[in-house]
Amino acid sequence: MGGVSIALGIAVISFSATLLTNADLLPLLASILIPAVLLGAIGLIDDVFNLSPLPRFVAQSMVGLVVSLILVKTKTVGSPTGSDSVDTLITVFFVIALCNSINFFDNIDGGAAGAVTISSITLALLSAQSNQYYLAAMSVVVGGSTLGFLWWNKSPARIYMGDAGSLFLGVILASLLVRFEPNPIENLASFAVPLLVIAVPALDTAVVIVSRISRGMSPFRGGRDHLSHRLIALGLRKKSAVLGLWSLCSLFCLLALLLSLTPFDLEIYVTYLAIGIWLLLFVFFLAKPLVY
Repeated sequence: MGGVSIALGIAVISFSATLLTNADLLPLLASILIPAVLLGAIGLIDDVFNLSPLPRFVAQSMVGLVVSLILVKTKTVGSPTGSDSVDTLITVFFVIALCNSINFFDNIDGGAAGAVTISSITLALLSAQSNQYYLAAMSVVVGGSTLGFLWWNKSPARIYMGDAGSLFLGVILASLLVRFEPNPIENLASFAVPLLVIAVPALDTAVVIVSRISRGMSPFRGGRDHLSHRLIALGLRKKSAVLGLWSLCSLFCLLALLLSLTPFDLEIYVTYLAIGIWLLLFVFFLAKPLVY
């Protein structure tokens, strides 16, 4: 039920603050919260009844489609391709991918909660720097909720967020990130900034999927082949493995902040540096032994 506490905290605080400060933003808030609550409810049902992967994927796809249509039709998201249909497909993929990434990353005490806290605080700083203050405020609420939860979820954990929490947070974070307008003007850098904010959960998902497919396994099947498990296989204790993952999250978030402050003529070099580090980590982790 830890995920329910996170969802309630974010919903109550954000709704109350929006109602008291600028009620005109309530429709925008609803477009963020309602899809997240719906998918969080699916996650809660999964926590209780252990659904098969197909119903979860269908639910994620439907929520991703709803979020994408809202964003594209209300023009509250950028248009990377100039085509509404293509932009919708890209947004659907991003929402589904991020939901699964946060869900996958919740495989060790404090892993997902810490990563979302770091990502949310970074997004708050980036948004404030770009004068997107409502986005910054929402990011602070998300970061505060997961930080409070992390106190009880750090190793040894006393509560867990479950699929209810990870899917809810995945939709919230995806909705905020796709609405964020980065400062960089160079196209590749503009894409890189929001992706760097969630680079480590994405790295974990990529390593797991490639590893499982290469071993003839379903990517949706559970296993001890995540980044945390590979770090433990190298001899790290659980707490050290989590600290290592948080450090990597912080590194990529610092690169996102650096990229947002970098002069235009240097943006591409910082972007290539970040991509290079991510690819090196991908190869490093993929080559590490598994825990059985």
